[in-house]
Amino acid sequence: MKDTIIALLKDTKRDGIEELIDCMEQGGFFEAPCSSDKHLAIEGGLAKHSLNVVHLMMDLNEALKANIPWDSIVICGLLHDLGKMGDHGKANYVKNVLKSGEASKAKPYKTNPNLIYLPHEIRSAMIVRSCIELSEDEETAILWHNGLYSTFKYDIPGKETPLYMVLHWADMWASRVTEQEGADG
Repeated sequence: MKDTIIALLKDTKRDGIEELIDCMEQGGFFEAPCSSDKHLAIEGGLAKHSLNVVHLMMDLNEALKANIPWDSIVICGLLHDLGKMGDHGKANYVKNVLKSGEASKAKPYKTNPNLIYLPHEIRSAMIVRSCIELSEDEETAILWHNGLYSTFKYDIPGKETPLYMVLHWADMWASRVTEQEGADG
């Protein structure tokens, strides 16, 4: 999975992509869970989710004849949740240990109380832009990818782009269908 993600990112040939991959490796992207207790709340869940989203975006792009550039699909699909790895040398999610000293089975991870909260969409765009240039459409798609479930819910209506919509629906399908317990995610 890690090799596939790195190969896809390198194939975009974006200036700074090697620096971004180093940032992902040092930041724990490939080991991080995707959520605290929902979809892919497992080690490596974030990388698995990101790859699922890219594949779904490619399928949607083809099915809808959306003509979204391949590199935009790879960049947005793989990096939309990058902020979930954490920042400033701190993980976004940490193991959720109960007062008894046992690991929680119901909620295996919790948001790191030692990392100042910032919506992951914003953190994702900030981290990506620190290494590579994003088009306006790519940056907006990353910032808005959670749609009406996000801080930007009042900003989106009437301004949707094909890239944003394909990213949003691929992310929703991956998290709500593909990656649900018992599904082949």
